[in-house]
Amino acid sequence: MSTVSRLYRAETSFDFVANARRWLIISGTIVLVSLAGFLIRGLNLNVDFEGGVIVQVANQTNASVADMRAALTEIGLGDARIEFLDSLDGATAFRVRTPALDETLESELVHTVADTAGIGIEETDVEAVGPTFGAEITARAVQALVVFLVVVALFIAWRFEWKMAMAGLTALFHDLIITFGVYALIGFEVTPATVVAVLTILGYSLYDTVVVFDKVTENVESWSDDHTYSEIVNRAMNQVLMRSINTSLTSLLPVGSLLFVGSYLLGAATLREFALALFVGIAAGTYSSIFVASPLLAVWKEKEDYWQLHRRRLMGRREAKLTKASTGRTSAPRAARPPSASGATPRPPKKRKKR
Repeated sequence: MSTVSRLYRAETSFDFVANARRWLIISGTIVLVSLAGFLIRGLNLNVDFEGGVIVQVANQTNASVADMRAALTEIGLGDARIEFLDSLDGATAFRVRTPALDETLESELVHTVADTAGIGIEETDVEAVGPTFGAEITARAVQALVVFLVVVALFIAWRFEWKMAMAGLTALFHDLIITFGVYALIGFEVTPATVVAVLTILGYSLYDTVVVFDKVTENVESWSDDHTYSEIVNRAMNQVLMRSINTSLTSLLPVGSLLFVGSYLLGAATLREFALALFVGIAAGTYSSIFVASPLLAVWKEKEDYWQLHRRRLMGRREAKLTKASTGRTSAPRAARPPSASGATPRPPKKRKKR
């Protein structure tokens, strides 16, 4: 029977817990790289979070970035962030971003960018967000994330137990750090749509983790007499492994199409930030629910006094069975009594009655 058939029948026996150290090393390495990218490069926050002015114009004069920066330097905005954009039809455009400005300097910025690009003022696309509004958006995003994590922890602790809640939160932070690390390393802009995508992937990761934990709880009730907690977790993960793979594939395929076809091939750049967060988060969430949350739960539970005592007793019974099977002897049958001279087999002697 092929491995795929065994996966669909939940007949695999992969030992995930035995390799927990390997999985945690891999996850730790990825998390450290993500943190390094986050701390060194930082996040490219949208003006909705930081506040500022964005001016986007079509480049009718085929000016270069150096030309635009020289023009902006004359009005004291030489440190503005300038992006050179290409479109599918071969046209080019400029996107100029500055911190929040007063009305006079903002108007001067728009006129300078428009003149350098060779277009009229009415053809410019201007987006201005004040620093107060940006700080409010950032605070609300952080607040939504904190509330989500608290509610998740309380629900899992109520539905299962607090160690499962801690393992689930560890997996969620794992997914968050990797997602934001990818954004920092690539330099994609973090927009409010990215926050929505992050909350979506956290819910997805939580769903996958809760499915495994629910199966673990079910197996504890029916398997705990003859199996250790690690064996119970392994059995639960093998039982739901194909479900996790199928769910991930059916989610990653459309999100991948949205990311690579929609944003890159068709030029829908506004979908890029949202789709990237979904793609990275779903992939990381699938990995963390299988290789982080469940093995970590098994390691924590095996340190409890009850499960340590249960393991010792179970190992003792198993060793006794193996010893008996390897050294046990069956009693030899009694030899048949030789027949008498008449050819009749003599009767066995009668047992004496005890007085």
